[in-house]
Amino acid sequence: MFNGKSILVTGGTGSFGRECISILLQDYKPDRVIVFSRDELKQSEMQQDHRFDSPCIRYFLGDVRDRERLTRAFRDVNHVIHAAALKQVPAAEYNPHEFIKTNIGGAINIVDAAVNCGVERVIAVSTDKAVNPINLYGATKLCSDKVFVASNSYASRTSTRFSVVRYGNVIGSRGSVIPVLLRQRSRGRLTVTDPRMTRFFIPLQDGVRFVLDCIGRMAGGEIFVPKIPSCKTSIIVDEMSAGCTVEIIGRRPGEKIHEVLVSEDDSVNTVELPDRFIITPSHSFWGSHIDKLRGVQCPDGFSYASNTNPDQMSPERVRAICRSMARSLGLDDDF
Repeated sequence: MFNGKSILVTGGTGSFGRECISILLQDYKPDRVIVFSRDELKQSEMQQDHRFDSPCIRYFLGDVRDRERLTRAFRDVNHVIHAAALKQVPAAEYNPHEFIKTNIGGAINIVDAAVNCGVERVIAVSTDKAVNPINLYGATKLCSDKVFVASNSYASRTSTRFSVVRYGNVIGSRGSVIPVLLRQRSRGRLTVTDPRMTRFFIPLQDGVRFVLDCIGRMAGGEIFVPKIPSCKTSIIVDEMSAGCTVEIIGRRPGEKIHEVLVSEDDSVNTVELPDRFIITPSHSFWGSHIDKLRGVQCPDGFSYASNTNPDQMSPERVRAICRSMARSLGLDDDF
């Protein structure tokens, strides 16, 4: 569905954006792929990367806070993948105004620009922290998810449709736990916030391919949740700790012990497929779309949480991931 189409990726110079654009150029024949981001240095670096050497790629400087700039960028665009966000949990606790402007205000601007320009499909990348949020970042992403789901009613007389993809920690993304610990390991000291902590994990490429697949499936209003493995952070530390001191530093502001991708309150609207869950909207615009999903209704009270997830990563699997990432970062992988 991307051949001959124009696709715009907000946050196109981030970890997700770069991988997404690389896959679009590798696997499809789009008419245009537009990199929308506010960082001219990262755009310049992308232009020097052979993976992005394509006549169909365009670079567009802009901020999702700027509605007029989005409207200019969205002209003649078929699909928008919205991955731009402020994401660091501790930073959100101390800079709430900035996170609200980008993550919530930006979502509203994306919706308005998409409707005004006749974009066909918009999919937003969300996070497990949006479920029962206890931190500011999660709260802003919950609001963003609500904006995108409800906007299908707002855009009902147009052809524009909006959906959301929600998943956990991306293995290897900037600031994620494994690269941080690998760099700490080279200095002989590992820090752990809480050894009881569990998290969902997904490889970056898997996350991108899941988002692209959901664009092809969406009717508008769904929140797509992939079935992915979980892991105790203590297992990751154990695999790297030989020859290192380990220090427990306590949870950072706004951190949970466990994360949830589908809450008990969402279970009544959730259907299960072999590889994913789909949280369907309760709004009247949804109509009979649920019959097309061919999924099984989740039981009342069901939840999909990192600590009760049946797919728990083994130490061997964790070790293989850590070694592979160490090699990609040019660090010692002998552990």
